Amino acid sequence: MPTPLRTGPLVTRGSIAAQLLTLGVEPGETLLAHSSLSSLGWVNGGAVAAVQGLLDALGPDGTLVVPSQSADLSDPAAWSRPPVPEDWWEEIRATMPAYDHRITPTRGVGVIPETVRTWPGALRSAHPQTSFAAVGPRAAEITGDHAPDCRLGERSPLARLEKLGARVLLLGAGYDACTSFHLAEYRIPSPTERVGRPAPGGGWETVAEVSITSDRFDELGHDFERDRPVVRGTVGAAAVRLFPVADAVAYAERWLSVHRPRE
Repeated sequence: MPTPLRTGPLVTRGSIAAQLLTLGVEPGETLLAHSSLSSLGWVNGGAVAAVQGLLDALGPDGTLVVPSQSADLSDPAAWSRPPVPEDWWEEIRATMPAYDHRITPTRGVGVIPETVRTWPGALRSAHPQTSFAAVGPRAAEITGDHAPDCRLGERSPLARLEKLGARVLLLGAGYDACTSFHLAEYRIPSPTERVGRPAPGGGWETVAEVSITSDRFDELGHDFERDRPVVRGTVGAAAVRLFPVADAVAYAERWLSVHRPRE
């Protein structure tokens, strides 16, 4: 059977940077990027070229931020994709390696964030399940002091990104991946939950956290794009959206209170 042809278009480091700049990315700004490498087309150099293109567009004074989540450091009782047998749970809790910002890989956020996490000079925040990684002059300011009991709230990099006037770049990713919407969940009445994870010194711990969910984020994103200025375009074959973190959070606060009350 012949090898199937690669799906285009051909995308390069240079074309990614050029198309981002044409779209309106500004050298020197701070971008929170949610991405899908496969959506771009055939990328010559893969994730490395994609990160190089992003950094080229931002220039030496810009900062690239990505989610570097490790949601697998969680209670096996809650796993569903796939689940594990209940008689494994206690041993999994007892033997699961604790979070280490240097070596714990990302999970479920794509290959571009994992590439950024290991990039020379990259810094990563301390939350064991919802960390962020950043490259650039503002990386330390954004990733520092991420509270261990605040996944995506006021003591997380999201609040700092909002304050710094950062923008969100959805690079082939949908609004269901938009972590900025989660910051709004911390500012409206939301239930709390007990979250289990391996403890830094060994063993198992549980902490109280605001309950977060991306349920209906696609609907929220549709309405946000209808009502607020959102830059739209393409990079390679990927649909792209660009908008301020602060706009997304403010809109989500109002929308979630009406459309998804959770008191």
